[in-house]
Amino acid sequence: MRILQATAEYYPYSKTGGLADMVAGLSGALVASSEEVTVVTPLYRGVREQAPEIKAYGSEFKIPLGDNTFVGRWWKIQAESGVTVLFLENDEFYNRPGLYMSGPDGYWDNPERFMFLSKAVVRIASEYDVVHVHDWQTAFVPMLLKFAEAKNTSGTVLTVHNLAYQGQCEGNRFGITNLPSKYFDREGPELWGSMNFLKAGLHYADHITTVSPKYAQEILTAEFGEGLEGVLQSRLGNLAGILNGVDYREWNTINNPHLPAAYNTHDFTGKFECKRALQTELGLPPKDAPLFGSISRLAYQKGIDVMIDALEKLLCENSLQVVVLGSGEKGLSDRLVGLCRKHTDSIRFVEGYNDRLAHLIEAGSDFFLMPSRFEPCGLNQLYSLRYGTLPIVHGVGGLDDTVEDMENEGGNGYKFYGLSAHNLCQAIRRSLLLYDEKNRLNSIKSAAMQLDYSWANAVKAYQNIYSNCSQQRAIDG
Repeated sequence: MRILQATAEYYPYSKTGGLADMVAGLSGALVASSEEVTVVTPLYRGVREQAPEIKAYGSEFKIPLGDNTFVGRWWKIQAESGVTVLFLENDEFYNRPGLYMSGPDGYWDNPERFMFLSKAVVRIASEYDVVHVHDWQTAFVPMLLKFAEAKNTSGTVLTVHNLAYQGQCEGNRFGITNLPSKYFDREGPELWGSMNFLKAGLHYADHITTVSPKYAQEILTAEFGEGLEGVLQSRLGNLAGILNGVDYREWNTINNPHLPAAYNTHDFTGKFECKRALQTELGLPPKDAPLFGSISRLAYQKGIDVMIDALEKLLCENSLQVVVLGSGEKGLSDRLVGLCRKHTDSIRFVEGYNDRLAHLIEAGSDFFLMPSRFEPCGLNQLYSLRYGTLPIVHGVGGLDDTVEDMENEGGNGYKFYGLSAHNLCQAIRRSLLLYDEKNRLNSIKSAAMQLDYSWANAVKAYQNIYSNCSQQRAIDG
């Protein structure tokens, strides 16, 4: 089957979050399952330096956005995974410091930037059996294909990675679609007078997926539906939740260039060495204390405010250590800096993102904090399990799907319901009791490391959806 993946970011060439990892992991696993996969993504600044072997592919072409016309061109590379990657070039749109924003604000022309990408996808869609689009940036593709002049026989799948990001803008920008104005309605991209990229995809995609089974259920409710729960309820028969996988070639404890020592399910000596290395690098006292890691965007969604509230209390009461890596809202980073100044021997905050340090935190920590308000899938809890680092999570979305509370048989972490500093403190206190039971702790870590969240299972689910989409299109045609 010929599959086209359309995404705003793709690891390792561009990344701001889990979207890049997911598309890369899924695409590589599909190729390993004998599928033919092409990924389309923008040619952002810095890609050429990462992939100097890319070559021009085809001639320049023009794409209208309303009354204006913009020139694009494809650049091609064959990734090590066997995936063909097509980068869309337009320096005006993509040769910028950031993928979506400069500083705290999004680029004003993001609707135009990603409509350009979507229309470029439509130009080549007929060469593929299935077009799989991801998040709001490419969610207009199914609608554009529906009303394209040339008949489309490709099935379309839309994956919602985070319903909170919808690509909403002024209604008068619908003109950049170059579709008749009659299609700007409630059965498409119109939402209270605004144009909503994601809503267009939810209406017109043949099939919709989310990145965990629990999240697929949650977004049907007013609490998690972000105003689109009615649309999703109308598509219930074509909605499925498929848990993201992990690329264990990168996230492993045996053959990992980011770790100072290897370890496995039978010997945790290397994990202890990783903990000492983490303490030493960040200037924490190298003592036998429970170490809690957190790698996250500093955002309301991630519950970082609640985590800070809990740590303010626990750091005064207990002998524990905390390492936080992340960036985002200034108010949250300022509070973390304040905690570090107050508790100089107990907590370190590294602002930004560092891939090597992320691996070291996962390996060197005893427990991992993820108190998200909502979490479509979450990957760090899966990385943590493979690294023998027990997650402490708020029981939502993919966190609820993948973490089994220690009170239950097969427990691999700590889970609490009802996001509050009190409830998080209670979960952390439970983990402190386990830390003192070293034999039991190591046994649970060993079992957690043997859990399989690879892409193998997810690939089968996506292949079934692709097959159904393709067959239905053939029948409709």
